[in-house]
Amino acid sequence: MKKIFLILILTTASLFVKAQQINRFNPDTIRTIVIDSLVDIRSHKLNAQDFIDAVLADTGFYQAFQNMKKFGFTAENRIFTYDNKNKVNGRIYRKILHSDAAGKHKIEYVAKKDSGDVYKKNGKYQLYTVEMFDFIFMNAYNSDFTKGDALPGSGGKNESYKSKLKTLIFTPGRKVSGIPFISSKTEIFGSDMRQYYYYEFARGKYLDTIPVYRFKVRCKPSTSDSDTMIKEMTTIFDERTFQILGRYIDMKFSNMFFDFNVQMNIELNNFDGEPLPTKITYQGNWNIPFHKEERASFLIVHKDYKRE
Repeated sequence: MKKIFLILILTTASLFVKAQQINRFNPDTIRTIVIDSLVDIRSHKLNAQDFIDAVLADTGFYQAFQNMKKFGFTAENRIFTYDNKNKVNGRIYRKILHSDAAGKHKIEYVAKKDSGDVYKKNGKYQLYTVEMFDFIFMNAYNSDFTKGDALPGSGGKNESYKSKLKTLIFTPGRKVSGIPFISSKTEIFGSDMRQYYYYEFARGKYLDTIPVYRFKVRCKPSTSDSDTMIKEMTTIFDERTFQILGRYIDMKFSNMFFDFNVQMNIELNNFDGEPLPTKITYQGNWNIPFHKEERASFLIVHKDYKRE
């Protein structure tokens, strides 16, 4: 029972953690956008519920990762781990060519460099955070994104803890059962949680040319930390199509069992008519009793997409 509980904590906390004001990478989608103005969405014949419905109904953001199996591309991964004084103690760099040969996905390492305290004696990563991130974004050991088209969270009661993590990333705003102490706090648009949040709207340009809406959900200043887990969620919509092009999530939670705090960002762009991930950034730390505190940051860039 204790082992199962520990796995639950680790798989929940391993991604959703934020560094204590460490200048590693700036993962905020908003920095990729030039904001023109705040917007009165009524003049655009929209309301807050339109944006909420679009977030909850969206399948395209996850599908963008599935779309990668149609393309060859280059992935560059930079991973840093830190000691308790926020000094780098491990580095991982990968440059990987993804392609398909005779219908089979192929991974070729162009560059592979590790240094510092990265691996255990058995060859596995020192940090569970790195292992989980590796699984979710499938750039090191495997190409899990090429397998199947099912949305995360669709596996019923027997879905894995890793699938729960995917649900939190790709389909936020829904209740995710089976995560100790915080399952109900993920349902930020539900009747019990809406009271804690402000909604903000703006217009701008994404990547200098794409007109977008920015829909920001953020905690009210008076909200207690224990009432919420998601402190901010910013979603970027293509103004012309309402397609989601970016998502930034800031999460924080602390109690006697665990303490985590995360900033994470995923950005998409269109290639040959398909939305595809171009940048994933993360920075964070998490801590549970009787386990080594983990601190890490990631920068993953996908480029040179070519339809196979």
